[in-house]
Amino acid sequence: MTVKALGDSASELGGGHARHLAVRYLTQDVAPWLEGHFTEATGRDPFAATSQLVHLAGWMAQDEGDTPELRGLAQRYYAHSFRLAAEAGDPELSATALRGLAVQCVDLGYRAEAVQLGEACVEYGHQLDNPRAVAYYEATLANAAAQDDDRRMATKHLALSETAIGKPTAAADDSWAAHYSPGRWAHESGMILARLGDLDAAEEHLHLALDIHGLDRRRTRAIVLADLGGVRLRQGDVEGAMATWRDFLDYADGIRSVKVQAALQDMRVRLRRYTGVPEAQELREQAARISR
Repeated sequence: MTVKALGDSASELGGGHARHLAVRYLTQDVAPWLEGHFTEATGRDPFAATSQLVHLAGWMAQDEGDTPELRGLAQRYYAHSFRLAAEAGDPELSATALRGLAVQCVDLGYRAEAVQLGEACVEYGHQLDNPRAVAYYEATLANAAAQDDDRRMATKHLALSETAIGKPTAAADDSWAAHYSPGRWAHESGMILARLGDLDAAEEHLHLALDIHGLDRRRTRAIVLADLGGVRLRQGDVEGAMATWRDFLDYADGIRSVKVQAALQDMRVRLRRYTGVPEAQELREQAARISR
């Protein structure tokens, strides 16, 4: 329950909002559990639970800022989460830890490494009977392949991800992959399609994420709106882009997330070319006030 509460807080206000609470809980409350003596069967549960918490700490560090210190910290947390998942014998948690590393490689431009990690995620996913988890890991590989400009691989695994997310799921659980909802899938798929150059399909998927599946976390919704504004601008819909970015700014204020900060900076730069448009200048000034 504590991991879920911390995760919900981070999804709402960004990874930098509650990372100190997650780390304190991990070091002061959870770490002593692992020093006890367990049978193999009972020992799996605390190792699995700790793997989830360590992964969350890694995600929070990655989302908090783009500094060498935070990047290295996130990487170490993900690697430790993977070791704990292996100790617990949990393929879903193993795949999720590898996904964190794959996403980090994508962000840092290590494309070949991201593809290899995505392939490892999918391999672990083959052991699971959880459609959302399978969709999560197939989309991870599709995204890495798209960033690597491998259209064939990206298209193949995006289709596999779509097939999986469309399947009925069992009762929701507290696993990380279980929270990969159709809305989150629609957002990630939209950005993969944008990377592949299919802007019409990308816009359709982002609308699905916002309007049909109703992503309601402030951080998540802010990022989707920022992405939708960028897609609309690339389509030549300047008025639509600015209207979307205005909504984005309403959600972005107060969120401590490197992705939101990057989106603010990206928007400001792209609006420089519209110096004669008053609304563009207003958006740039509002974004400057929100940025740290």
